[in-house]
Amino acid sequence: MTSDTYRPRRSVLYVPASNDKALAKIASLACDTVIIDLEDGVALADKVSARHKLTGILAARPARRCEMVVRINPLGSEWGIDDLLTVAKAEPDGILLPKIGTPRDILEAGDLLDDNFAPDIVKLWAMIETPKALLNVGAIAELGRDQASRLACFVAGTNDLVKATGILATPDRRYLTPWLLQLVLAARAGGLDVIDGVANDFRDLDALARECAEAAAMGFDGKSLIHPAQIEPANRAFAPAPEALARARAIREAFSRPENAGKSVIALDGRMVERLHLAEAEKLLAKAAIIGA
Repeated sequence: MTSDTYRPRRSVLYVPASNDKALAKIASLACDTVIIDLEDGVALADKVSARHKLTGILAARPARRCEMVVRINPLGSEWGIDDLLTVAKAEPDGILLPKIGTPRDILEAGDLLDDNFAPDIVKLWAMIETPKALLNVGAIAELGRDQASRLACFVAGTNDLVKATGILATPDRRYLTPWLLQLVLAARAGGLDVIDGVANDFRDLDALARECAEAAAMGFDGKSLIHPAQIEPANRAFAPAPEALARARAIREAFSRPENAGKSVIALDGRMVERLHLAEAEKLLAKAAIIGA
């Protein structure tokens, strides 16, 4: 991710496509991304009717333009293909694919989009929520280096990973953490963004804040959310800290001095600073400017 392509994804809120009351609130929310959900958030009897609402939902995008992504049902399900083709015509920012296992799942979805003339701006997101996907995550992430694949972002499906593996879901997520770090590493290798899984108790905002802080420290770009009350803590946790911004400004100013022109390494406040640190500082400052931090 470069500073000129940065798109904030600090807060990624799931909204069921069948919940009219929640959908009506989207324009007033301060989240960076909304995922309109056709999968887990929609009852079986409502799957088709929820899909038919997608065109109207996406046509009524809020003036404050948050990113709009749609999570479809698995392509192998009875609803998946129709979901994909219907959603693609409405041209969301992204389509989130659940239950993937291999790179082929991404490529097949991309081929369907290409064959049906979906514009290149419609990107693919991938849920990493099965043991098979986690074992193949490096190969899947490599598709991110090929723009033709459309792959742009990973989303951790932590609840499904817990269910599929039988690990104990502790408050500190100690048994999940190695897999989460593996997911971040793969995403970075593929040039992808990566979003942490949900915090299930939406009333416990202190626990959410801890998970967000840990996820930010692990390198995640944001947190997937299930309730609007979780938006503000996520936005705060994944925004650059004031101390980090002050340090970034100091690094930029130091390298701009005439005596440091052309230098690869300088000393600043008793520490060695390289040009790679300048690049990191510029990226952080650009990020802060975009989100208004």
